[in-house]
Order: sequence, then structure tokens, then C-alpha cells
Amino acid sequence: MDKAAKRLGAAEKKLQRGLKKNSHKAHNISKAMLKHRRFSRFLRVLGPGLVTGAADDDPSGIATYSQAGAGFGYGLLWIFPFMYPLLLGVQESCARIGAISGKGLAAVIKDHYSKKVLFACVALVVIANTINIGADLGAMAATTQLFVDLPFVLLAVGYAVLIVMLVLLVNYKTYAKVLKWLAITLFAYPITALLVGQDWPEVFRQTFTINVQMNFNTVYIIVGMLGTTISPYLFFWDTSEVVEEERSNRNMTKIGEVPKATKKFLHNLRIDNFVGMTLASVTAWFIVIACASTLYKHGITEINTAADAAKAIEPLVQGFPNAGLIAKLIFSIGIIGLGLLAVPVLAGSSSYAISEMLGWREGLYRKFSRALGFYLVIVIATLAGLAINFMGIDPIEALIFTAVFNGIAAVPLLFMIAKVGNNRRVMGDYKNGLLSNTIVRLTLAVMTVAVLVLGWAFLKGM
Repeated sequence: MDKAAKRLGAAEKKLQRGLKKNSHKAHNISKAMLKHRRFSRFLRVLGPGLVTGAADDDPSGIATYSQAGAGFGYGLLWIFPFMYPLLLGVQESCARIGAISGKGLAAVIKDHYSKKVLFACVALVVIANTINIGADLGAMAATTQLFVDLPFVLLAVGYAVLIVMLVLLVNYKTYAKVLKWLAITLFAYPITALLVGQDWPEVFRQTFTINVQMNFNTVYIIVGMLGTTISPYLFFWDTSEVVEEERSNRNMTKIGEVPKATKKFLHNLRIDNFVGMTLASVTAWFIVIACASTLYKHGITEINTAADAAKAIEPLVQGFPNAGLIAKLIFSIGIIGLGLLAVPVLAGSSSYAISEMLGWREGLYRKFSRALGFYLVIVIATLAGLAINFMGIDPIEALIFTAVFNGIAAVPLLFMIAKVGNNRRVMGDYKNGLLSNTIVRLTLAVMTVAVLVLGWAFLKGM
């Protein structure tokens, strides 16, 4: 009996240990599944804000940030901590306008302000976007010439036709998902910056120390950095895409009606906006650092060609056979991939503005036959941008000029965003609070002063 009791006791202990072990395994599996579900929910939250942030680092942005690093080293890093909250605040306000009104920015202006104001705002964004499209197509063509011995014009035309066909034939959400993966090539800059090795105490000191040199070239590149980051097309695109997002989430049955903007939707909107704008800003900061520690350090202070810009990421592949060629390939994939993402965003932004102004059916969720005018504007805007490349303008100079022009065009549009955000007839209880008002108005003031100083420096011939 004693032996049997001992065996029974041992069996019970073994069973308890097994149950405890299985319980621990089950707990770990449950914990892993919970984390996976949370991450999946987080990914589902990301939408217009992430696409807007990815499009913000378009070829014009890459060229401007690269020139800032090549021309000034770490000297302009202080702009990023100053610029980041401005970008975040303005885009949050734009997204909220779309979420609460159920309409794009041009439609809201049309309903509540004069026709002159509406026409002026739409004209500004369309002109800025058309120049930007032309510069981006030119950059894509010039980059492709690093590998293919084909005429520049032929390549620019080919990219314009390809983008138009993709927009017309492929669902944009599917198209954007594919292209967002190409944006991974932007990580080449942070990796390069880390591989090269930085004097990080000096990098952070320069990042948080304002050091402004008053001459035309410095002010020009500062306005370009502001303009390529806080761009007019982002205001219109983000607002309208949020409306499309609401429709897909069934917060409204059709565009233009008053949506049911739930607290959860607005919370997710802010997360999406935060992630998109943070990624755009951090990546841009690293582009400047990478170019400062490679190009500037080796005396390349002017970026004149795509090949010059590609040299910034050569340390990433140092030691590999044909390192220069691989660096050009990585750079090219980034420029072309982001160009394919950004050009439809630019053309779409113009189309939203014009369609809302004229009362046409709009939306990338609609089929071509159901929104003929909307899609024709995208086609015309892309081809009009293409035409700029027949004027013999240098592609790299065009990219930086585009950024500066965006900075100038943003000023009156920021004034209207501040007005709309505070209009109780539009926003109801969700009009701008103290923090949002402070950031949007500060952004307006900063951009206005920067543009005025640029004009003054130009007239003085500094």
C-alpha cells in the first residue's frame, strides 16, 4: 500500500508539473496572440497619414535635404525639431477638417468663403503641384539614365504614361501598398549615417542649437526645407483622403454628408498622422546627416547630378564589388519608387481641389467611368508637369526650386487652414483648441517670415 501510495503521489506531482508547464505555455501563446492582434490593429489604423508622410519624402524632398547636408554639413539640423511639431499640428488640423466636415478642403472653402478665395487657393495648389510633378518626373528620368542609355525626354514621357495607366487601371489602395514597400529604400540613409560613424554629441548639439547665417543661399535652402516638408499638396490630399477613409469605414454612406466622426476614429486619425509625419521627419533628418558625413566631409558641397546624390550612400556598400553601382541602384529604386507614389498624390491633390471647386464626382475609390472629370484632371496634371521637362531646366535645380515654391505657396493656404479650423459652422465642437491654434498660427508666422526674408535677401543681392 505504501508503494502504491508513493507511486500515486509521484504521478500526481508529475501531472501537476505537466499542467503547470502547459498552463505556462498556454499563457505564452495567449500573450503572443494578444501582441499580434494589437500589432495588426495598429497596422490597420495606418492609412492616409502614412501615405502622406511617405509622399512627403518625394524626390524633391530627398534632393532638398541632400543639398542641405552637402552644402551646410550639420549646420541646418536645428530646423527639424523646430519644423516637426509644425508639420504634425498642421496635418492633424487638415485631417480633422476632413473627418468632421465630411468634405475636402476646397469643398469646405467653397461652401463657407468667397469664390475669389476659393479660386486663389485652388490655383496656388494646382500650380505648385504641377511644378512638383514636373520636377519629380525629371528626377526619375535623370536617375534612370544612371543605368540606361536612353534620351531623358523619352524616359520622362515613359514614367508619365506609366503613372497615368497605373492610376486608371489599378486600385489606388493596392497600388499604394506596393509602393510603400519601395519607401523602405529610404532606410539606406539612416543605416549609412550609422555605418559612417558620427560625432553624435555634436550632431545632437547642432540639432538643438539654432545657427542662422543671413545670406541668400542659406535662406533659400531653409525655405526649401520648410516648403518640401509643409507642402500645399499635403493639405488637400490628406483632408480628402480622410473623407475617403471615413466612407470605407462606413462613417458616412457618401462623400459630402455629415459623418459620424467617433472618438475612436479621431483617435486613430491622430495615431496615423503621428506615425506618418514622424517617419517623414526622422528620415529627412537622417538624409541630412548622411549627406553631411559623406558628401560635405569630402568637399562635395554642390549636388549637380543624380550621380552626385547617389554618392551619399556609397559607404553603405563599401567593400562590395561595384560599390558605386550598387549605391546608384539603391538610390534609384528610392527615387523612382517614391516618385511613383508621390506623382499620383500630387496629381490627385490637384484633382480633388478642382473637382470640389466645380462640384464633380471625386474619389480614387470610384471607377474611371463614374468620375470622368476627376481622373481627367489627374491625367492633365501629370502631362502638364511632364511638359516642364521640355524647357531644358536642370532636374536637380528644378527639385530644389519646387521645394522653395511650395514654401511660398503654403503661406496663404495656411492662413485658410487656420480660418477653417476655427470656423464653428464647419467644425462645431471640434474646432481648433489652444494647442492646435498655437501651432497652426506659429507655422503661418514662421513660413511668412521665411518667405519675406528670402525676398529681402534676393532684392539685396546677398
